[in-house]
Amino acid sequence: MNAVPDSRKIAAAFHQQASEYDQNILVQKRVVANLIRQIRAGAGESPGRILDVGAGTGSLLARLHSIYPAATLCGVDLAYNMCQRTSEKLGQGALIVNAAAENLPFADGVFDLVVSTSALQWVANLERALHEMRRVLKPGGTLEVAFFCEGTLAELQRCFCEALEARGQEQSRHGARLHSFQSIAGLKSILAGMDFEKIVLTCESETDWYDDLQSLLRSIRSIGAGTVAGGGGGLGWRGILNEASRRYREYYGENGKIPVTYKVLYLQAVLSGS
Repeated sequence: MNAVPDSRKIAAAFHQQASEYDQNILVQKRVVANLIRQIRAGAGESPGRILDVGAGTGSLLARLHSIYPAATLCGVDLAYNMCQRTSEKLGQGALIVNAAAENLPFADGVFDLVVSTSALQWVANLERALHEMRRVLKPGGTLEVAFFCEGTLAELQRCFCEALEARGQEQSRHGARLHSFQSIAGLKSILAGMDFEKIVLTCESETDWYDDLQSLLRSIRSIGAGTVAGGGGGLGWRGILNEASRRYREYYGENGKIPVTYKVLYLQAVLSGS
């Protein structure tokens, strides 16, 4: 059974990996670049206040600062060490707050632009997070977000599920806590209940390649996302891992490498100016 995100575990994992995060975010860097292009393509007046939800180590805020140097920058992140890294990167140029996306510590209608990349897939309540982000937008403000959706890590999910089944249900305790990514239909349902004047929703695929399953899992864990693939230990878990690795290479291997696919949802939503 897929697991509901545990905010405390996710915060702790990203907190522990903050110092290594920037060295391992391959797909996340591409998502930031894509969202920046989306923001610039739809840009009207320069935003006066910008909020980044799930700011991580500040990569997106740093890019936005270079584009809009006069803007006031704010960021929130659930992991304290991530907030520290962002503060170090941006110095006095940004206000960084340790907080959850579902409970933003800001008044209503204060930001011209609210952004987020590669973060909302980890929230326990996406609907509440999106309503909070809409709440802090000014009339005429824009929400620009990108996050991983259903279909992300599909190869990994298939191979682990089949390996668990092949070794019997008694082994499921070692690795069945697979992360459940939001569906496009689910997001559309949430947005249908919100009062945005304009909504543009697109989905794109990103692929990275690894030498083997172990290196793929190390990369995932090195960015604090170890809960994606569950976990365990001992001979039982090792057997599941070996079986999943065998199936992964059999199904998807090419030229000595294995792929991992990310499905990225890009959302642009604009509030009425009235």
